Parts: sequence; structure tokens; C-alpha cells
Amino acid sequence: MDGATLFTRFPANPIITAGDMPYPANSVFNPGAARLDGDTVLLLRVEDLRGLSHLTVARSTDGIHGWWIDRRPTFASDPGRHPEEVWGVEDPRVTWLAEREEYGIAYTAFSRRGPLVSLAMTRDFRTFTRLGPAMPPEDKDAALFPRRIDGRWALIHRPTPLAGGAHVWVSYSPDLRHWGDHSLLLHAREGAWWDAGKIGLGPPPLETPDGWLILYHGVHYTASGALYRFGLALLDLDDPRIVLHRSDEWVMGPVEPYEQTGDVAGVVFPCGWVHDPATDELRIYYGAADSSVAVATARLSDVVTYIRSCPKPDRRRFSDRP
Repeated sequence: MDGATLFTRFPANPIITAGDMPYPANSVFNPGAARLDGDTVLLLRVEDLRGLSHLTVARSTDGIHGWWIDRRPTFASDPGRHPEEVWGVEDPRVTWLAEREEYGIAYTAFSRRGPLVSLAMTRDFRTFTRLGPAMPPEDKDAALFPRRIDGRWALIHRPTPLAGGAHVWVSYSPDLRHWGDHSLLLHAREGAWWDAGKIGLGPPPLETPDGWLILYHGVHYTASGALYRFGLALLDLDDPRIVLHRSDEWVMGPVEPYEQTGDVAGVVFPCGWVHDPATDELRIYYGAADSSVAVATARLSDVVTYIRSCPKPDRRRFSDRP
């Protein structure tokens, strides 16, 4: 199976632009996604005319058309009580936590010392309870697993140290507030690979009988700038620190005009997905060129079949080193 044909873009993409917002906005992109009361809910990142971001809810009965967008920011930064949000909130990932009967939102809080991972909870996408920072700066691209693993909550995230590269990590917590047992999960590859620059998690991990399915973005630096594409990996259900398979190729990259032209050209950046068990349709919501929201679809069974056909990781294959 060819990974490049797994996902089909909606022909009328983008599905939400700044012009659709009921108030002035520079851009709208990188939405988290969830199902609530039969509707698809997107938690949109909206950049205002100062360049700072907040989050706004959009709802649709079919997840494609007829978006009803909150008339004012739904989740705005609150630097008075949460100084880590002084320069905005960005790039949410939404996970349904059945044990708690609420949604866990991992988002980037933009602090004076750089971006960091913060958590919030909601049941209705109208009221939110902030848990505060989970990881210090600089760290982002985070999402919760939907259930405890061996008695602990797990969080995938991407710290960016001053040296050592931007790789994907997993950390654990007994209570969603105190995090530790940090483990490197996926390396950014080296050399000319499409994901050699840096990598980061896309939507939250999706549980399948074959393992935790993850979608991640990879960055390749070129003479004309960075290219953001995304690929796949499959993690062990009992111990997600074990990577079972990882795609060698990207499965989607910026080729359409709305993906190649915008505030940041050459970007497809997925943050949310929704699976319909009745039809097996998997909808991936992504930011296009840091300017608009687009959607692509696939059959989950096809995606799992593809990633299971991919090689088991061998870091020697991803490096220029012998």
C-alpha cells in the first residue's frame, strides 16, 4: 500500500478561514478535534491582529460543512492568573478521558521564557478548568493518552533543549499534575530525511487493537525555507515507549495552493482527528500554511495496514553514521 495515497483531501478545502470568523482575525489554523453530543467540535487556534493566539470553538453536524463558530474567543489567555500565558495560547490537542468523564486539552502556553505545555479540562467546551503547566519551556506539541497505562497517565510532548535536537518524548503522572519518568520516544532522523530537522506529535494517540497509532509532523529545511509534512508510527499498547513501526516516507505534504501560500508557506500541521467506528472514516484536521483549517480523510483500517507494513525502527537506518 502506498502511503502517499492514504489520505484524501476534501475538494473544497480549506473548510475554515479567517474570513469565516465572526470577529477580526489574522489567521485560523491547527485545531484540536473531538466529538460531543453527535457534533464534531474543533478547538481552533486563532491569531489576532496583534499576533497573539487564543482558542475558539467551531461546531458542525457532519464535521465538514456548516460550522457554527463562537462569536468571541472561547479560551483566551489569562496572564493575570496564569502568567505563563502572557503571549497567548496555541495548538491544542483534545483527548477524551473516559475515567474522568471529561476532555483533557494539552496546549502551548507562550510564556516570557518560551513555549511550554499546559493542561486544561472541560466537559462542554464552554467552561474550562486549568491544571497549569505540565512541562517547563521550551516544550510543545503535547497530547494525553486517553487512559491510564499501568496505573499512570501518559503525555507525549516535544522538548527543545539548547542542544541535542528536537525529538518526541513520553512522560508519566499519577495525577495529571506531577510529571516524571521521561523517556525519549522518537528521534528526529539525520541527514537528508524528510523529518531530519525536527519532529513533533500531531493529534492525540489513537488506540487500535494493533497498538497506539500516532501521526507526527516532520520538518525538512531547504534553501527556500522549512517544509512541514507528516508521517505515522505505531506504539506498543502496554508500553508506548516501544515503537513497533515507523513510516519511512511522509504520508502527506504541502502540495495544494492553500498549503503552499500563507503566513508560513509549505506547512501541513495536524492537531486533531476523529474516527467514526460505523464507517471506519478517519478525519484529520490540520492547519494549512499557518493560515487556514483543512481536512483529509482515510479509512482507519487502511492506515493501520499501512503502518504495520512499515519497518521496525532501527536508528542506524536513519543516520549518516555507520
